[in-house]
Amino acid sequence: MSKVKGLFKSYISIVDLLMIALGTALYSFGIVYFNIANKLADGGVTGITLILRALFGIDPAYSTILVNIPLFLIGIKFLGKRDMFYTLYGTLALSMFLWIWQRVPIQINIQHDLLLASLGAGLFGGFGSGLVYRFGGTTGGIDIVARLFERFKGIQMGQSLLVIDVLVLLSSLVYLDIRQMAYTLIYVWIFSVIVNFTQQGAYTARGIIIISNHSETIAAELMKELSRGVTYLNAEGGYSHVSKQVIYTVVSPSELHRLKQVVETIDEQAFISILNVHEAIGEGFTYKRPKKFKLF
Repeated sequence: MSKVKGLFKSYISIVDLLMIALGTALYSFGIVYFNIANKLADGGVTGITLILRALFGIDPAYSTILVNIPLFLIGIKFLGKRDMFYTLYGTLALSMFLWIWQRVPIQINIQHDLLLASLGAGLFGGFGSGLVYRFGGTTGGIDIVARLFERFKGIQMGQSLLVIDVLVLLSSLVYLDIRQMAYTLIYVWIFSVIVNFTQQGAYTARGIIIISNHSETIAAELMKELSRGVTYLNAEGGYSHVSKQVIYTVVSPSELHRLKQVVETIDEQAFISILNVHEAIGEGFTYKRPKKFKLF
């Protein structure tokens, strides 16, 4: 992956910058052609810019920068240079694409169906924002505020962002009616689902912990039958204080049933713990498995 090292101590990835730009392009497309066109609100800084547009006619492309300036000045003192660079870059990219899309004559005829509008806004906005977050960027200063609350007050970012979004959405009632707000909430829900989907990916692996008195036999059979790597963890029983080897492996969801069969055939008393793994990087997941696995 191509990387450049500028004035910052951390590496700035060209791929990150390209994907953040793509994400902001998709997000701003949804804002212009679904939110603005159908009078749907939003949370965070984008929601504030939509309020300013409705009340004072200020272009969101400009207000996005203006609203973020004081937040940048606060955040630059406490956050790392790389994080601030990615945030500034994402904000400028969002502002630029908001300006562009508002001047591109694209017609999306959904006959002002608010359900379709909320679906389109959620899909474009969620997928775009998910790409931005996945590659280390943000699209506005509300994230800076949430990070500061997390650092100095111990409040999780998700909680801070939720409270801020609720306040912005309630403020949006100054130009929306209850019907439009109801569809905005549908949009916000779709947005959050797509963001999580994009960040974590559609593929979820399974992390398996197996405790058995026949760990070596089970491990050998799993490597033979599933061609998956196996790791031994040294453990001690809390009650018996007996030391034993615990097996840890990661498999795809489709291999889970076969794994259970293998373990049950060897040891019906084995204890199996199954964990959701949101991302698996390495052999068999992000590149091809070797023909034969060795115990490591």
